[in-house]
Amino acid sequence: MAFVSSIRRVLGGSSSTSSILQSQYVSIRCNTTLTSPKLFISGLSRLTSDEKLKEAFSPFGQIVDAKVVTDRATGRSKGFGFVTYTSIEEADKAREGMYAKMLDGWVIFVDPAKPRETRPPPQPQQEPSETGFRTNKTIGWCG
Repeated sequence: MAFVSSIRRVLGGSSSTSSILQSQYVSIRCNTTLTSPKLFISGLSRLTSDEKLKEAFSPFGQIVDAKVVTDRATGRSKGFGFVTYTSIEEADKAREGMYAKMLDGWVIFVDPAKPRETRPPPQPQQEPSETGFRTNKTIGWCG
């Protein structure tokens, strides 16, 4: 959006020019095709719940799952979530209809969800030596 506002300033700030630029920006961002019915929603308010997210996206089709990602320690929203539809067509309609819209006072952005990357398995903890210290390969001895 900073790009759009800078272009608007250069061109004189006419509202018709800014709306044309904004629509072109949205069409460029939404030009990618969906490969799954799962959408990534960013820019969520900390007050947005799973139910509010589901309610906002339900006019576009049948929702399988709507989840706001929360912090494990505090239980507060991390500001993003996922919505899964029954079909890719419904997800595409929702993406076009909800992109850059207001939800709970915040502008949200809707993009295709990327598949989760696999993480390597956690390394086993080393046992401390007789002196109570353990070796850390990156910085040496740790207490």
